[in-house]
Amino acid sequence: MIGILTLHLHLPGCSSLKEKRGRLKPLIHRLHREFNVSVAEMDLHDLWQEAVIACALVNRDRAHIQRSLQKVAKWVVSNWPDGDIIDQTLELI
Repeated sequence: MIGILTLHLHLPGCSSLKEKRGRLKPLIHRLHREFNVSVAEMDLHDLWQEAVIACALVNRDRAHIQRSLQKVAKWVVSNWPDGDIIDQTLELI
C-alpha cells in the first residue's frame, strides 16, 4: 500500500525563487529525517509564494500509513513557521 500526502503551501513575504527554495529545502529535509517519508516539491515551481510538496510512504498496514502522514501534516501546521498550509490531501493507493 502507498500513501501520498499532498500539501499546498503558502509562503508569505517570499520575494524570489531562491528565497522559496531556501525556505522549502529545510522543511523537505526535516520531514524526510523525522518521519522517514519521501518528500519532493511537485508543482507551482515558478510561483514565489506558493508550493506543492508531496510526502510518500509505503507500508503494508493502511492504518499505519494514514496515521503517519496525518502526523506529518500536523507537524507542519504546528512547527513550520515559514508558511501555512492552504490545502492538503491524503490518498491511499
